[in-house]
Amino acid sequence: MSAPRFYCPAPLPLSTNFELPAQAAHHASRVLRMRLGDAVQIFDGIGNALDATINEISGKRVILGNLQTCMVQPEAGLRIVLAQAMCSSDKMDWIVQKATELGVSEILPVQAQRSVAKLSGTRAEKRTEHWRSVAISACEQCGRNTLPLIHAPQELESWLMSMRAASSAKFILLPGGATQLRTQTKPTLSVTLLIGPEGGFTPDEANVAQQMDFSPILLGPRVLRTETAALAAVSAVQTLWGDFA
Repeated sequence: MSAPRFYCPAPLPLSTNFELPAQAAHHASRVLRMRLGDAVQIFDGIGNALDATINEISGKRVILGNLQTCMVQPEAGLRIVLAQAMCSSDKMDWIVQKATELGVSEILPVQAQRSVAKLSGTRAEKRTEHWRSVAISACEQCGRNTLPLIHAPQELESWLMSMRAASSAKFILLPGGATQLRTQTKPTLSVTLLIGPEGGFTPDEANVAQQMDFSPILLGPRVLRTETAALAAVSAVQTLWGDFA
């Protein structure tokens, strides 16, 4: 059984003792009921991790000792950017969590015309921080040491315009997509996947995306829910060209 993992913002400690941040300490002592001598692992979200043991645990404090650099899994060579049209909060949480586990490098929520959720200002900032917490928890669970970049929500059309000159392979999932993913040329550096909201993209949105060189693709003969489409597309990319292969 692997040791519990805790996110600790960079830089990781160079000393022989280290106090866990308050939230991680609470989880270790109050939720997991860890004890003296238990093994843990801490990571900084940018690829580094340390093995350690609990030297002191009392009240709200958890002190680690015996810190040692551990072997870490490198990130996939292919960067995957998931541009997800805003959907209901529980579905967005699910997508962020699972996309993190699947190795997505960036998650970019976009506001489409049929998005059921509309966020701006303070609400958007709070929701972005919430998604980052979801991604942190997913990294703690799955053994990933690099956090995906979670962007604040953007308007779909303005984001599409900014993607005109992007060098990544760009795909939009459409029920009437022209081709299957496996027929596409293998990307060399990055892939951007654009996924619609519960009601799908409007014809105008789909047209603008294709004008920005997003290739319409189809994942099988069935119409997928937005949260299913996102994770199926990421899994297909990882299988064809990423670290599932």
